[in-house]
Amino acid sequence: MPTELPHKQVAIVGVGWSGGIIASELAKAGYECIGLERGSERKVNDFIMQKDELRYAIRYELMQDLSKETLTFRNDQDMLALPMRQMGSFLLGTDLGGAGIHWNGQCPRFYPYDFEIRTQTIEKYGEDRIPDDMPLQDWGISYDDMEEYFAKFDETIGTSGEDNEMTAPRSTEFPTPPMKQTKSMKLFAEASESLGLHPYISASANLSEAYTNPDGQTINQCMYCSFCERFGCDYQAKSDPLITVIPTALETGNFEVRTHSNVREIAYDGDQTNGVYFTDTRTGEDYFQPADVVILTSYVMNNTRLLLQSGIGEPYDPESETGVIGKNYCYQVMASAQGFFDEQFNLYAGAGALGGQVDDYNADNFDHSDLDFLHGGTIQCTQTGIRPIATNPVPPGTPTWGAAFKEASAHYFYRTLSLGSQGASLPYRYNYLDLDPTYTDSHGDPLLRMTYNFTEQDRNLAAHQSARLTEILEEMGANEVFSNPDIGDYNIMPYQTTHNTGGVIMGADPETSAVNNYLQMWDCENLFVVGASAFPHNSGYNPTPTVGALSYRAAEGILSYLEDPRPLAE
Repeated sequence: MPTELPHKQVAIVGVGWSGGIIASELAKAGYECIGLERGSERKVNDFIMQKDELRYAIRYELMQDLSKETLTFRNDQDMLALPMRQMGSFLLGTDLGGAGIHWNGQCPRFYPYDFEIRTQTIEKYGEDRIPDDMPLQDWGISYDDMEEYFAKFDETIGTSGEDNEMTAPRSTEFPTPPMKQTKSMKLFAEASESLGLHPYISASANLSEAYTNPDGQTINQCMYCSFCERFGCDYQAKSDPLITVIPTALETGNFEVRTHSNVREIAYDGDQTNGVYFTDTRTGEDYFQPADVVILTSYVMNNTRLLLQSGIGEPYDPESETGVIGKNYCYQVMASAQGFFDEQFNLYAGAGALGGQVDDYNADNFDHSDLDFLHGGTIQCTQTGIRPIATNPVPPGTPTWGAAFKEASAHYFYRTLSLGSQGASLPYRYNYLDLDPTYTDSHGDPLLRMTYNFTEQDRNLAAHQSARLTEILEEMGANEVFSNPDIGDYNIMPYQTTHNTGGVIMGADPETSAVNNYLQMWDCENLFVVGASAFPHNSGYNPTPTVGALSYRAAEGILSYLEDPRPLAE
């Protein structure tokens, strides 16, 4: 029998950005919370003098141990899903702070169009523009409703940036100025302007100057050291949960973190939950944590998996198109192009979110009347810093070994610029998540199965963006430009982006969504499921600021529920 622990008012499953935000807001309000984190404890001092590319970027020190738990993947229902055996298309974080530790720090806001995408698409282009197999839906909330929560997340992390007419409107200024503009960024901006576009310096959680947030937590100034993605910041200059929301929650005395606690089931009586079951990953002991309110704030995949394992909500069936748990899994549609130059650029210095971008081809900022896709994507010239092990750009056709390879590698190391487009991923009837019928994890629980492939919508969007990237690089003066406009089928390898979304989507109708706009489960009113799992589709942007904004809104709803338990939206 599991050992029953002392009762808590709130149990939070997963302590990253979402869990940390909710813990800080509830703990400040005086509620007793426990955060159950299946990874180990992490502190900011763990990352001092840890610029070790081999350890963190190549051997994935901060990532999930796939020998103990992974997921299975297939492109379609006719394929046998097989386990992902090594980190590939995306990087599943672990430990206290979650993926918020190893993120790059890019901080764009989703568009008003994103939150009401079905309504606005039909109003402008007609209902026939939405394919029958694309379950596109509004989010059950508007950008105007969300704007104050975006502003609160910006204030918490100290976002550095500058306004631009092509981005979502803001009620407040950026807390800190934009980052430095490098030579490559300036060249990108000049070329973009000459093409009639609207470039700007990207919004960043790698701060341009030291900043103290409203909770009294200080984030330092970025040193442009190039060790952001896959790394914790040893300067404490990249806003992450360990230096912002988690200490804020702990300082109240109302928040306890219990690490090495792998939640495997949510207790559910068909109406409400009264706690969660978890296993101590060090001892193998089983525990029951009773609570008045349970909040799932683990990564996208695990939020969905826990609901399916616990029998909460109706699993999605792509054949009948009924059910909601596992529905609308979306990813990101990436396109890229490389330009090879005569002149050199100082590319060793960089930061995770250092870059310039244009959004003229994002969302519905451009006319789609004669195009064969919806939405779009941002176009970026980033300077994240070139680290020696993983950086070896040479033009296609260069020998892959020997003297010619070495000569080209040395020549182009500082003479290659890459542009990328991060495109929206819209839902498809047969892209979904469910439990694998064959494979289990180290505890004997079924793995999550991901069924996903790129659609014609995705391929057409990628080809369009690839052409735009080529135009800009040619305008920048590259001698040679190489791109791959045909993305083909999705593959679990190589790395593309960690921007997984969907599975526990939000909306205004319990028939087509799992949670309401406070991220409260329709089928279990004292259970909230928070994170990118709530996105009905993925935008042409990084998801973290929208996750942060939704977390602050969810925290507001949870506080209201704790004061007066009830469904928060009808």
